[in-house]
Amino acid sequence: RCIALSTPNGVGNWFHKIYTEAESSTNDFHPTILPWQVHPDRDQAWFEKETKNMSRREIAQELECNFNMSGETVFASEDLERYLNSCVEPKYRTGFDRNLWIWENRDQEESYFVSADVARGDGKDFSTALVFKSSTMQLVAEYRGKVAPDLFSKILYDIGIEYGKCLLVVENNTVGFAVLDKLREMKYPNLYYSIKSTHEYVEEYIAENMSNAVAGFSMTSKTRPLIVAKMEEFIRNDLIKIYSARLVGEMKTFVWNHGRAEAMRSYNDDLIMACAVACWIRDTVLNKNLKDVEYSKAFIGSITKSTQHMDTRIKGMIGTTNMKLQNEARKHSKTFEEFPWLFKG
Repeated sequence: RCIALSTPNGVGNWFHKIYTEAESSTNDFHPTILPWQVHPDRDQAWFEKETKNMSRREIAQELECNFNMSGETVFASEDLERYLNSCVEPKYRTGFDRNLWIWENRDQEESYFVSADVARGDGKDFSTALVFKSSTMQLVAEYRGKVAPDLFSKILYDIGIEYGKCLLVVENNTVGFAVLDKLREMKYPNLYYSIKSTHEYVEEYIAENMSNAVAGFSMTSKTRPLIVAKMEEFIRNDLIKIYSARLVGEMKTFVWNHGRAEAMRSYNDDLIMACAVACWIRDTVLNKNLKDVEYSKAFIGSITKSTQHMDTRIKGMIGTTNMKLQNEARKHSKTFEEFPWLFKG
C-alpha cells in the first residue's frame, strides 16, 4: 500500500500524473483533496492574514491545491487560467490525419500570416503551424502532427493558399531548410526572408538579389529568449487570442529550468515555439508595415489644393487696378459673374 501526500507543484510531474490518473480511474489510487477551508479553525480572516505576504503561486500551491496555478511556469498562473477558460472546440478537424484544426474560415477583408516550427517527423517532436489574423492576433487555425518534411511542405502550402497567399514564416533549422526548398520548388508566392545576423525582414523579390538574405526565421541562442519574452509579453497583456487546448496544454508545462525556458521532461513546446515566432513577427515586421501604411495615409491626407491667386505684377503695370478690384470682390464673397466689367480690358 502507498499513501502519497503532497501539495501541488505545477503540472507534468509525477504527483500530478498520479493524481490526474486517479481522478480518471486509470490507476488504483483514490484521490483526496483538502483545501484550507476544511480546517475547522480557519476562516476568511485567517486566510487573508496568512496570504498577506505570499505570492499567487504560493497561495495556489500551499492553500488552494491548484495544479494549474502552481509551479515555476514561464507564464503567470492567472494568465494560464484565463486562456484555459478561453479554449473552444475547433469548427473543423481536417487534413489527412485530422490534425488541422480550424476555428475560423478566411475573411476576404482580413490579412493573415502563418508561423511554422519543423520537426523530422520520426521523433518525439511535432511539426506545427499556426495561422493568425494580422490585425488582432487571433488564432484561426492550427496544425500539429508528426509528418515527413516534404509532406509538411505541402500542408503549409495549402494552408497559405487557403488564407490568401499569406506570409509564411518557417523556422530554418536543419530540417526547416528542406521544407523551405520544397516550398520554393512549389513556387509559394509569399515566403519570409531576413538578412543574416540582423533578422531584418526583406521582401522576397528583393531577397532574391541579395547574397546576405536567407529564407525563413533563424532560431538561435540569441533569438530564442527574445521571442519567448515577446510571447510572454503578449500573453500577459492579453494581446493574443488563443482557443487551442493543445497550445494551452504546452503552456502549462513550459517552465524555467536553470534560467532557460523549456518544456518539462517528456513534454513538448513545438506549438509554443511557433507561437513565440508569430508574436515576434507581429510586433516587428507586421507592426512596422502597418505603421508605414498609416504614415502613407496621413501623408496623402495632408495634401491640399490651394485656389489662392498671387499677383506678381508691379504697381503701375497695365491691369493692376482691375486686379485690385478683383481682390476686393473676393473679400466681400462676391462671385466674378456679378462683376463682369472687372474682366474687360
